[in-house]
Amino acid sequence: MSLQFLITSLIVVIAPGAGVLITLATGLAHGRRASLVAALGCTLGILPHMLAAITGLAALLHASSIAFQTLRYVGAAYLLYMAWMALKDRGALNVQADAEPRSAWEIIRHAALVNAFNPKLSIFFLAFLPQFIGKTEVHPARLMLEQSAAFMAMTFGVFAVYGVCAATLRNRVLSRPAVLTWMRGGFAAVFLGLGLKLAIQR
Repeated sequence: MSLQFLITSLIVVIAPGAGVLITLATGLAHGRRASLVAALGCTLGILPHMLAAITGLAALLHASSIAFQTLRYVGAAYLLYMAWMALKDRGALNVQADAEPRSAWEIIRHAALVNAFNPKLSIFFLAFLPQFIGKTEVHPARLMLEQSAAFMAMTFGVFAVYGVCAATLRNRVLSRPAVLTWMRGGFAAVFLGLGLKLAIQR
């Protein structure tokens, strides 16, 4: 496993996206433990893309316009739904002091869906991982599993840091209604932007 792969993967993971926002919102609303659960859920959401890439299903999505477009629109619709829920102060993005507690299963399921419905991850695994597998590699599938495991470990570690930092600032944020209003609007705007970008991207 090359250093170039590890550095590039870390850059991709650190870049803020839907998973980061879910982890931040969970940490702010429900505390440190819940943020770690959200980080785990986002990490588990990578599994379908990893398995698809290794088994060749991602190549089918890449070759089939209908299959890829369907997955893309489902992902975009889910992101737009999350933007609406943020504006309505409901669901996983309900960042407020009296937010209803959520079970670990609910947090994991929601966070995993965010990444499971993200077709960009399929293309990422399809186009990115093979670049670091030599033509003479004896066990390419095993190497892809190792690389995917490293990518998932980075995802959990980085997201956990994001979530713990958010949980640390929880009391300061929740005690300021104006900040809460701004954050909810910010979350909604970002998810709206991600959803629209995914919907129109070719």
